[in-house]
Amino acid sequence: MVNKVLEYVKKYHMIEPGDTIAAGISGGADSVCLLFMLLEIRSKIPFSLRVCHVNHGIRADASGDACYVKELCEKQEIPFFLVEEDIRQRAAEHGRSEEEEGRIVRYEAFEKTLEGRKGKIAVAHNSNDRAETMLFHLFRGTGLKGMSGIPPINGKIIRPLLCLERSEIEDWLKDKNIPFCHDSTNDLDDYTRNRIRHHILPYAEKEICRGTIAHMSQAADQLLAAEDYLRRQTEAAMERCLQTDAAPRKILIHIPAFFGEDEYLRSRILLNAMALVSGSKKDITSAHIKSLEAFLRGTGSGEIHLPYGLVVYRKYDLGMIQKRSSQNPASPEPEEIRISLPSRLLLPSLGKAEFTVFPRDYSQIIPRKTYTKWFDYDKIASVVSFRTKRPGDYLTIDRNMGRKSLQDYFVNEKVPRQERANIYFLAEDSHVIWIPGFRISEYYKVDENTSTILQISFPDKEP
Repeated sequence: MVNKVLEYVKKYHMIEPGDTIAAGISGGADSVCLLFMLLEIRSKIPFSLRVCHVNHGIRADASGDACYVKELCEKQEIPFFLVEEDIRQRAAEHGRSEEEEGRIVRYEAFEKTLEGRKGKIAVAHNSNDRAETMLFHLFRGTGLKGMSGIPPINGKIIRPLLCLERSEIEDWLKDKNIPFCHDSTNDLDDYTRNRIRHHILPYAEKEICRGTIAHMSQAADQLLAAEDYLRRQTEAAMERCLQTDAAPRKILIHIPAFFGEDEYLRSRILLNAMALVSGSKKDITSAHIKSLEAFLRGTGSGEIHLPYGLVVYRKYDLGMIQKRSSQNPASPEPEEIRISLPSRLLLPSLGKAEFTVFPRDYSQIIPRKTYTKWFDYDKIASVVSFRTKRPGDYLTIDRNMGRKSLQDYFVNEKVPRQERANIYFLAEDSHVIWIPGFRISEYYKVDENTSTILQISFPDKEP
């Protein structure tokens, strides 16, 4: 079993030579097994080991557990740290459940045990814990990440025993004649996880399928791999349709590009965007995501309010998420939304668009390329975006401000009717600035009065 755990640790690069490992040891079977496994692994990977025990002040006999763990550490010459807290009182003060408060206290204690050293926090979750968590999340409603239950690594936290079932751990301790403490609170059905542990999983193992825990653990690994893939896809999509402004913290959404993304990715993009601005994903529900997407799908201008004091503005083809000002809770639509362009944008059929803004130098020669154009940036007074056609779109076709509807232009250019709805072009409100591959509006052309130039190019389309 030691080799199984060692291979699991190596597979996920949980421990590096020279690390300091702060192990949370309660005295129960899982944590005692973790301690002895870490001692075995230390002979293969050199690292410094410390032990932290947290007394939650809930059980009268809990002090005996602390004494047992302290004795184990003294025999193995491992530094021992004891933290004692009244979890019930703290939970009442903070308005949290005892479970949640206990978890917060434990991880604060484990972090302090590291004392700022480079290293990890080792905890003793096993495959059964993972299966319980998967069901707990599924019953409450969750996504792929929640469905995968407990991950092997989460930041500094490592779980070397996640590859073992509870029965394997207890059998190994029995074979090695290693005693462990028993936490009587685990026998109660007061906690949801205990009810899953005592009733649902045993029933599934006995009445539905032998090997339930192992099968769920395999599924969890696959879900984690799928989540990691989708995370990378989401990050790439965010680069295509979002723009982050660090001060003040806000995120701009280029709406046509956003709705060009896959439906599943769109919900992840919005969740991540809201979390980046608010600093947390907690309490952001699927209902919030759906209402935000519906809002962005609308037309004209408007705003909606979401958790964490977030306000989302929309002005035609540009949206913005930002924190509501504490000085002005009813923040008006910010002027910053007036115009904003990404450095890169990916468009169907056209590929990557690159945007550059620079001051006019009269020694510069205006490029005569089909897919690289210059525009008078100073004439742009409203939101600009790449999008497809809408009723009322028009072009300026001569210097005397003669206009032509986009519909008439497509007819004159003999653009097939079935293709018109899929052609992307740059527009300011209803005024078409440029139809790549066709023409630009006379109004936005660079002239002798131009002081700032906007260059847009599609490098993949140029010969």
